[in-house]
Amino acid sequence: MAVDLGVEVAGLTLKTPIVSASGCFGSGKEIARFTDLTSMGAVVCKTVTLKPRAGIAPPRGAETPSGMLNAIGLQNPGVDVFRDTDLAWLAERKTPAIASAGGHSVEEYVAVVERLRGAPMVAVELNLSCPNLEERGYMFALDAARAADVTRAVKAVADAPVFVKLSPDVTDLVAIARAVADAGADGLTLINTTLGMSIDIESERPRLSTGTGGLSGPAIRPIAVRCIFQVAQALPHVPIFGSGGVASGGDAIEMIMAGASAVQVGTANFYDPRATERIAAEIESWCRDRGIDRVADLKGRVKLEG
Repeated sequence: MAVDLGVEVAGLTLKTPIVSASGCFGSGKEIARFTDLTSMGAVVCKTVTLKPRAGIAPPRGAETPSGMLNAIGLQNPGVDVFRDTDLAWLAERKTPAIASAGGHSVEEYVAVVERLRGAPMVAVELNLSCPNLEERGYMFALDAARAADVTRAVKAVADAPVFVKLSPDVTDLVAIARAVADAGADGLTLINTTLGMSIDIESERPRLSTGTGGLSGPAIRPIAVRCIFQVAQALPHVPIFGSGGVASGGDAIEMIMAGASAVQVGTANFYDPRATERIAAEIESWCRDRGIDRVADLKGRVKLEG
């Protein structure tokens, strides 16, 4: 039995529900020798800012029992170089690209997205929730009004669908999701890493130069599933990219059943550079074994009893 892995997300038609997560796949070049980029729904590129950023001083990564901590600090070559090299490279290989935009102000986000107008990409993701910048106060996703301000301003200049990536480290995620949706967001990415910390007990110092950093990997998947479910129940009309600790086809199906339209794979790429292909194949096999011919039919199947 043939299984249709195609999904529709905010007007985008993706050949599979599996895409890369920003920051864990570079912009495709680094991992193309291991996996077929055209087999994916899309490549979500590493976040770019208006000007080049060197990032945070090392140590910038630390392994944890069930994931990893990172504090990279949005190291990137700047939006102009990204547009002219990375996006052009992906376009030559007919690989759908989603750009990830970062900034320290509404004006910076707008300037980045303006420079991406006309670029070969299918969407832009606003990274409003990076937890490892020098000042967490820059996280627009911590406040509904600020997140809405960025979304509204970017939508006014964008020529592609806009997804907003939100943080789980808030009191009321649904309120923030609703605010950015009302401000014009075409969809959401749930979730970004959650703030964590690890200490070297011999040196009595944090394992990251910043002290804290973003926790990713299997440890955060139940948090991500909860966030997806809550937002999908409250805002069923808003498409969601699920993200956070996906390492298998079953993990991805869990997020789709919770309400995600498609799923991003991040940390798993570091130890299995063919993870995106493998996970898509596992989804297909799972569906075939159960007589399910369309993966899109799994979306939002989970309901609370009573």
